[in-house]
Amino acid sequence: MASTRESERSGPVPDLPPPIGIDRPGSFSRSVFHERHPVLIENLIGDFPYPPRVSEALEALLAESLAGTVPPRTPGGPEIHTWHLEVAARAGLPWDSLPFLWAESYFYRRLLRAVEYHHYDSPWCGVDPFAPQKHAQLDGPELRADLDAYAALKGADAADRRRALLLASLWGNQADLGFRTNNPGADTSVGELLADDADALWALAEAPGEAPVIVVADNAGREITADLALVDHLLETATGPVELHLKPHPYFVSDATGLDVNDTLRALDRDPHDEVRDLARRLRDAVRVGWLRLRTHGAYVHPTEYRSAPADLAEEFASAKLVILKGDLNYRRLVGDREWDPTTPFAEAAGYFPGPVAALRTAKSDLAVGVDPARLAALDAAAPDWRLTGTRAFIQVRP
Repeated sequence: MASTRESERSGPVPDLPPPIGIDRPGSFSRSVFHERHPVLIENLIGDFPYPPRVSEALEALLAESLAGTVPPRTPGGPEIHTWHLEVAARAGLPWDSLPFLWAESYFYRRLLRAVEYHHYDSPWCGVDPFAPQKHAQLDGPELRADLDAYAALKGADAADRRRALLLASLWGNQADLGFRTNNPGADTSVGELLADDADALWALAEAPGEAPVIVVADNAGREITADLALVDHLLETATGPVELHLKPHPYFVSDATGLDVNDTLRALDRDPHDEVRDLARRLRDAVRVGWLRLRTHGAYVHPTEYRSAPADLAEEFASAKLVILKGDLNYRRLVGDREWDPTTPFAEAAGYFPGPVAALRTAKSDLAVGVDPARLAALDAAAPDWRLTGTRAFIQVRP
């Protein structure tokens, strides 16, 4: 596969703000490493009977990420050429000097190495380290309530049902298990929409033409369940196929893979509501006939922004009727995990994207664009941490 550095899109490149780092005391990005990751490592060691070598590798990774430097060795696994170039460019640098997006991606790449996920001669090969947390959410009371709400939509007005499915997919991003790692009591009530381009989203998704609508998933569990319900609606109303893009292997704590989709469909099969079981059946039938295509790409686990996406993925985006990007990580990759002025228009920050794009994102990191100046001033005064709590959200479209 071509290096991400070899596939920059042509055309003028705007002046970009500096990347968000992890060096500023008191910042959210620093807290991910110093507060969230220690809990994450403790959870992993508690969830599995790892042998001493694995537990010690996890603890060593944590210690290195808090006070060490990037070693020159490339962590093994797929996409090794891309990772070799990325690590070579940063070997010897202190972790504290790394861009947040890069450092977080590298941490999870190293975590998979520590748990021997890609070690073909290890009994831990292919064992998803986050599976217990994902499965617990599929069996939890919150998903039960979600599915009850879905079943209750039967017979609802078409416009109301469409709106409900879109908002369920949007707010489903609150279920991100990484976000909840050190925020188990996080507020998951529906909050405030700071941008609502839903009409533009539907106009693009349901426009005539046989080009696919691409939905780039974020998290497993409750979120992918809501995403599948939205995909089912798109299959009914769009004039072309739908592609659901997934991670090729476990990544940030609850990122959705093909296995997670299958686990979710099996969970829907067990539901007492006919409407929910019918949803699972329709989705399977759509996959079998090629109307719903499950896809993945190595770039979804690269430590880079979509601005430097490999050419083949950029071409897929360009040929789609609409690309719907789910969640906070996809948002960071789309506009750039950078110190944007929050009033910067979304169309400016995402202007390079090779085709029409929509972002469905609940705010759970410092990044924000497209916020009305007056609303920004009010938010900063009344709730200074509004970017981090998952209680504000965006539906933003760049045609």
